[in-house]
Amino acid sequence: MKPAEVDQKLHRSAFADGPRLLADIGATHARFALQTAPGEFRAVRVLQCDDYPDIVALVRSYLSEHAGMNLGLKHAALAVANPVSGDHISMTNRDWEFSTDAVRRALGLHTLLLVNDFTALAMSLPGLKPGDLMQVGGGKPVANSVIGVLGPGTGLGVSGVIPTVDGFVTLGSEGGHTNFAPADEREYAILQYAWQTWSHVSTERLISGPGIEITYRALARRNGRQVRELSAQEIIAGALTDKDPLCLEVLECFCAMLGGASANLAVTLGAFGGLFIGGGIVPRLGEWFASSPFRARFEAKGRFTSYLTEIPTYVITTPNPAFYGVATILSEHLRGRSGANTLMERVQHLQHELTPAEQRVAQLVLEQPRLVLNEPIADIARLAEVSQPTVIRFCRSLGFLGLADFKLKFASSLTGSIPVRHSQVRISDSTHDLSAKVIDNTVSAILKFRDQLDVRALDKAIALVAKAQRVEFYAMGNSRVVALDGQHKFFRFRIPTAAYGDAHLLTLAAELLKPGDVVIAISNSGKLPELLAAVDAARAAGADVIAITASHSPLAKKASVCLTVDHTEDSTTFLSMISRILQLLLIDILSVGISLDAQNARLVVEHKSSQGDADHRRLLISHLDG
Repeated sequence: MKPAEVDQKLHRSAFADGPRLLADIGATHARFALQTAPGEFRAVRVLQCDDYPDIVALVRSYLSEHAGMNLGLKHAALAVANPVSGDHISMTNRDWEFSTDAVRRALGLHTLLLVNDFTALAMSLPGLKPGDLMQVGGGKPVANSVIGVLGPGTGLGVSGVIPTVDGFVTLGSEGGHTNFAPADEREYAILQYAWQTWSHVSTERLISGPGIEITYRALARRNGRQVRELSAQEIIAGALTDKDPLCLEVLECFCAMLGGASANLAVTLGAFGGLFIGGGIVPRLGEWFASSPFRARFEAKGRFTSYLTEIPTYVITTPNPAFYGVATILSEHLRGRSGANTLMERVQHLQHELTPAEQRVAQLVLEQPRLVLNEPIADIARLAEVSQPTVIRFCRSLGFLGLADFKLKFASSLTGSIPVRHSQVRISDSTHDLSAKVIDNTVSAILKFRDQLDVRALDKAIALVAKAQRVEFYAMGNSRVVALDGQHKFFRFRIPTAAYGDAHLLTLAAELLKPGDVVIAISNSGKLPELLAAVDAARAAGADVIAITASHSPLAKKASVCLTVDHTEDSTTFLSMISRILQLLLIDILSVGISLDAQNARLVVEHKSSQGDADHRRLLISHLDG
């Protein structure tokens, strides 16, 4: 396509917010594209990573080709040959270290996602067609079965695709770093050669581009030949073009070792859905690979030969398959941030991005949401006049794993509850990640707390406070702010209230209490000696004690009533945050309960005094209203 035609395509992006930047960054090559519509990748370029000092310079070099086009680029997703966990990335096969958020800011992007390259490759598999693959050997895929994925390049990527009831999930794996296992004397000689340099020889060390070079040197020594250093590309060319005997032996050995590693992955995962090979090396071998020792070694598993004979193996031949996977991941992420307040609004907002068949499913969701929520996939497909896989694709287009995941979120959207989960805050988290985790963790804890509330204990506590002559709050450390909040709220009910947090004053204050008084003791651990001594003194003076603390703590055992807060936090690393919020919620519940009790009492007084002295009635009501 001519540059002018590319420019026109980019300006006619189907996405409302312009084209999206995609990349597949390995240790040697970086492949870039601008996505203008689902499945459409323009301006594809391949850059050499060695030419750039860091990842920002690499991306800017690609974008400089479009500097005058005013793309308005806002969103990007990069697949990298590296584990991705948190904000900080330290690449295994390059000396690049960077913060994802810092890169996003440097490039002026709204969104930047980084994912493992083989996670992206695994995400691409559902969209591959027969023409995108070359089958090697026999076997037929079993529907709804696990799929294995691996691919040698500068390293050895490994992943898997696991089916669920209505979709699939991908594995984040570093299986290339398992120990290399030789299958014959020649491979043992190669391993011995590698041991001279490395005490641990991983599968990746030998089944990769650098591994081809190691194998070449090892076999040259084994065969008693003096050879000059050759790159992996030169060795492959020497085998396929020049028919050099040593280069051919190296390539045959490489394919056999890859067959063994593939078989190990297949039996580990039970990959009856097939074993797919990507990466930068094998697709370049073409038809030669089909007649190589790969498939014979794949099936050579002793007692499990028949097991592996049934599993098909494929080479992914379509160029840049990771683009499809990383585009899907970015699309799902952006759909999750579409700005719609409910899932119904999201469906309506994103309808125009769906295929015509998926739009029929969307229309059914909008017109009969309860039916979609309650019916099985077969009935949903029948009513929408589509296939069952189309229903699953619709769910995935909205960013869900499948129909079950969609129904869970959809039910929550219709009823107003929010399904969230707890995620560990890590030191490496970006501000965006830690903000989301703190909020999600808090919401998750509140929902769990709501479901486990002891209503009878709350009733007892409200009754005690409602008739108390005096209420005192005892708390130390982080819990003091909760005590002060309670003191301010209870003052509004004209209840004499005080708050103590000084260890020296707690017991002195407790000794002055009388029967009818109430202490509200607040503590995360429920083990503070000063607080326990004050509670003993309060009970000895005839006061009741309401404890807001952990259920099995010493404080809980000493209390008249315990309002349980059992959420545990790592207070050695972070301040107690969620526990404090749950304690404040209990104070709010008590306050609302006391307010309702006062309202009920006011109604009783109004009824009983309806024929009595009006001035006296107004005085009583005024006192109860506070």
